Amino acid sequence: MRSPASPQARASNLVKGTVVAVSAALIAGSAGCEARVYGSPGHDSPMSVVVPQAPAETEAAAPIAPPMSFTGLQGRADDAVRAAADQGADIGLMVLDRETRQQVSAGRITGWATASVVKLFIADDLLLREPNLSPDDRALLDVMLRSSDDSAAETFWNRGGGSAIVDRVTARYGLRDTSPPNNGRWFNTITSAADLVRYYDMMLAGTGGLPRERASIIMSNLAASTPTAPDGTQPGGIYPQRFGIPEGLPAERVAVKQGWMCCIGGTGCICPPECSAPTGATSW
Repeated sequence: MRSPASPQARASNLVKGTVVAVSAALIAGSAGCEARVYGSPGHDSPMSVVVPQAPAETEAAAPIAPPMSFTGLQGRADDAVRAAADQGADIGLMVLDRETRQQVSAGRITGWATASVVKLFIADDLLLREPNLSPDDRALLDVMLRSSDDSAAETFWNRGGGSAIVDRVTARYGLRDTSPPNNGRWFNTITSAADLVRYYDMMLAGTGGLPRERASIIMSNLAASTPTAPDGTQPGGIYPQRFGIPEGLPAERVAVKQGWMCCIGGTGCICPPECSAPTGATSW
């Protein structure tokens, strides 16, 4: 007779072959301060996405018996959204099992500023247009993905035509909730948890236009993300990159692109340094 699986084992089963997108915003005061980049890496808000490496399709596959790891997951996701709201935070999340095609979502799914998560799109577009990067460009790409380097992002954003990068990526991947920044700044690109899950799923499957061998360059960098990164929102600041999925699943192999920024919105705000956070992560 088998004993019940431990919480760690259940987490491990869930993570294998799973894509997760999480966004969070801490509401404090009226909306919006303009995000600023001071030149070094890291204009992100805490957002995480977890993704595995295996063929993926957007259409649901033939029904498969629900894995034990999904039992009760929707209820726990809803509880997390309510608990966050009680503390003044607005969150949205989506989880996709790429083997069974099961999905769970909760909270606000659309309307999130990507912050540094858009560096995934910048890298994807660059690798499609310029498959043979120079050693210097490859080094810039690596530091942009591993340590969320803002200066590298600015270089590739400008070279690729700025907002046109987002237009090309959304067209290739069929992202319905993603739109270019209204002020031309990469970190103000808008997306949704659903679009991030779709992006990771298709990128890993090679169905979004980027060949899988080039997608592996992105994933290997995300799997080697540094524990901290220069914080582009604060001159000389350092931001921890192990929040969210990496912190919650320390024993798992995950590939994650984090994002953080102080404030997003209208004319003014009073808020703590980590008001808004989008995240992308993968595991396989």
